[in-house]
Amino acid sequence: MTARRYLGTRAKAVYESWGAEVPGRIGFYSSEGSVPPDNCPGLPLLGLPGVDDSYPPQKKSFLMLEHMWTRYGERYEWFLRADDDLYVRMDRLERLLRSVDSRRAHYIGQAGRGSSEERGRLALDYDENFCMGGPGVIMSRETLRRIVPHIKTCLGNLYTGHEDVELGRCVRKYAGIPCTWNYEMQTIFYHNSSGELAFTGKLKSKEVHQAITMHPVKKPPHMYRLHNYMRTLKIQELQHKRLELQRDIERMDRFLQSESGSAKGVSDEKKESDRQSYGSSHWDFISRSEFRVSDANPRRRIHGDVREGLDDIIREVMTQINSCSRQRGRYVEERQALYAYRSRNSRGINTVLDLLLVYKKYRGRKVTLPVRRHLHLHQPFTGVESRVLPTEDADEQVIHFLVPVSGRRRALERFLGNYERVCLRSSEQSAQLHIVLYDGQKEEQDNEVDGVSSRELIERLRSKYADARIHVIEASGRFSRARALDRAATELQADDLMFFVDVDISFTDASLKRIRRNARPGTLYFPVVFSQYDPKMVMRSSLHSGDMEQINEITGFWRQFGFGIAALYKADYEAIGKFDLTIEGWGKEDVDLYQKAVRSDLEIFRAPDVGLVHVHHEIKCDSSLSQHQHAMCLGTRADTYASTQQLASLIYENPQILNFAKAKVAATYNTSSLPAPPAA
Repeated sequence: MTARRYLGTRAKAVYESWGAEVPGRIGFYSSEGSVPPDNCPGLPLLGLPGVDDSYPPQKKSFLMLEHMWTRYGERYEWFLRADDDLYVRMDRLERLLRSVDSRRAHYIGQAGRGSSEERGRLALDYDENFCMGGPGVIMSRETLRRIVPHIKTCLGNLYTGHEDVELGRCVRKYAGIPCTWNYEMQTIFYHNSSGELAFTGKLKSKEVHQAITMHPVKKPPHMYRLHNYMRTLKIQELQHKRLELQRDIERMDRFLQSESGSAKGVSDEKKESDRQSYGSSHWDFISRSEFRVSDANPRRRIHGDVREGLDDIIREVMTQINSCSRQRGRYVEERQALYAYRSRNSRGINTVLDLLLVYKKYRGRKVTLPVRRHLHLHQPFTGVESRVLPTEDADEQVIHFLVPVSGRRRALERFLGNYERVCLRSSEQSAQLHIVLYDGQKEEQDNEVDGVSSRELIERLRSKYADARIHVIEASGRFSRARALDRAATELQADDLMFFVDVDISFTDASLKRIRRNARPGTLYFPVVFSQYDPKMVMRSSLHSGDMEQINEITGFWRQFGFGIAALYKADYEAIGKFDLTIEGWGKEDVDLYQKAVRSDLEIFRAPDVGLVHVHHEIKCDSSLSQHQHAMCLGTRADTYASTQQLASLIYENPQILNFAKAKVAATYNTSSLPAPPAA
């Protein structure tokens, strides 16, 4: 049931989300003269003669039921009456209804008796109820058959302005049944009392996971968001089912081998291997905080991924505990997770969990008791996922390197050497280099390049390789990475593959192959780059200079929140809205572009790339940058010093650093002079 003003918004969102999964037929009832909206011409619209969009919609609601019976009564078993702000999980609804005898009269929904202010004003006896219209109302064919001949009578004898109350009165009088009095209906047909804010926040909650219908979803973006979340749950469910089938196959295979008497030695070795792989070097303890022996700071706040993982475990455990609650006449609620132990290994995650629960018996003698349960759980990792892409065309695609340069001669020399080694000396690589050169910027002093300018470095490489496609684009004025990359992009064609890269990035031929295969038309590739720590800090340990080329937690970190290195086709770059050309200097332009990509209809692919390494260099944060850019710059500089473990070791070995920090903190409350900072 909808209205003319919502056809292009709410009705369209319902039709394109859960409405597309209805295992039967869906129709949208609106006022007389309504026509499908231009943005959804295929909407199955049913305009009711003599009905307008006035509120309350009693006439629309009753005539809608009459039309449903007249046209479809003999063709369907079940009829769902819903509003355009309702979300329905059709797979779970179908599973529920297939367990119920549709030949009997049923009136299913969340039972209501009105708010406390309305008690006594709805003309309901103490034992009478109605199905609340918001979370949806389900009727069997027999129920409709009984009430439809009396629709006009019910419509002509209204006691209140609530159409769901009047529908319940009509069903009770002529079908002889009330709305389902059932404890579970409060969670199955879920009404969120937050109003406009309902389902706009965190969706991973017990209420959302237990519900079959969810109300209200007032805005179309929230309807699509909720639908996408439900699709991810379905994917997880299918992955779990596949995992169970794989286990069955492995168990049957071992059974057949044992029956045939073959490979007994192999089986024993496998058991021993399994036993060792399930072992763990340490366990983390989780209560109000997280205690980890592998971290330099053993006591820390519980990270979001760990908390989310525990919430998932608890929710699944409670679902299993209550799977037979209807037959046993009891329900168990989770009150609190008292503590947990957690470990990881190559097979998955092991958890020891202590839960405080509340046992509620609602059949027979009612009992409410607190109980504790100690659980041992194992979550195996799923198999490796792979995606097969066509390689013939991808491997021949030309990569256009777009590189902004401003006064970085030493870095440019290293980058050009990398480009020569990977792209020019190998005939298998197909690439073009576009350098946006801010030649007027003050060149950095670097004895290793002997005063050679950036332009001379580029010309040397050009003269060495006559067929090298290296283009230099002159730029002037204040440096802007956004304007530099956009300027280079304007000279390319719509079907050209662009690679936004900086002179500080080292790359390999394997990383270029991944760029060609991951960046496809309609798919933007934002690789996660490995960033080196400051060698001066790292070399304080037992590492040698050659060890800096390794990728591990000592030499650097993955820039999970860096989006400056990207590969995409020019047509997609234009489709998402390009760079914000008002952004000056370095920083913020990449985040802005990534946000535009997220909001677009295009696909984003992200993955760590071991071939892309951000070579460490000193970061200077220009005070003339905007406040936000300057804060980002300072944060990036702090991240690139060293790992937490190395910084902690440095402080342990040099107590004067800690003393200086304590004195500086004390100085914020005391005007006494600070001691001199310790020598580097």
